[in-house]
Amino acid sequence: MIERNIRTRLTASLFGLLVFGTSPAVFADSGFYLGGSVGNATVSAEIPDPGFGNDINFDESDFAWKAYGGFVFDLPVIELAVEAGYFDLGSPSTDVAGETAEIDISGLSAFGVAGLDIGPVGVFLKYGLVSWDADLRIENLRGSEDGTAPAYGAGLRFMLGSAEIRGEYEVLDVDDTDDVYMLSAGLVWRF
Repeated sequence: MIERNIRTRLTASLFGLLVFGTSPAVFADSGFYLGGSVGNATVSAEIPDPGFGNDINFDESDFAWKAYGGFVFDLPVIELAVEAGYFDLGSPSTDVAGETAEIDISGLSAFGVAGLDIGPVGVFLKYGLVSWDADLRIENLRGSEDGTAPAYGAGLRFMLGSAEIRGEYEVLDVDDTDDVYMLSAGLVWRF
């Protein structure tokens, strides 16, 4: 018990020294950022029989985009950030028995981001939640569903002063789907 208490105090002291005992120059790159990305989103799902005699195996892609902003805490070794945004995964569609089946997914996101920079190149991981809204249309049949789901991703970035070129892979764990993911490239501006 005493050993655990000493370990806890030591860990808290080291964290305090790392965060609060560092000079302000270490946090020089901390601050707000805004960005936007475009790419391709894929939605895979099995849609229960809408009256055509069998289920629909939907696995289609479409143009997607997102806009986001956040605040970065540039710590001595790693970079931590909080990020929020809006995403639109387009309208992937397919032909089913002469009818067009289309799924629109859009929503809001909130992520925690952790990154590591090696010179002007950096890598990052992100994990958070999305509040999504999905609309399904098969000609005259329409349905809508929404919810909140976990989301995660990874990316690579290249910094050019206050600008950052970013490539990302993100997965959204949307209910009643097999797979929803987005590959994108974007531009971020740090203030």
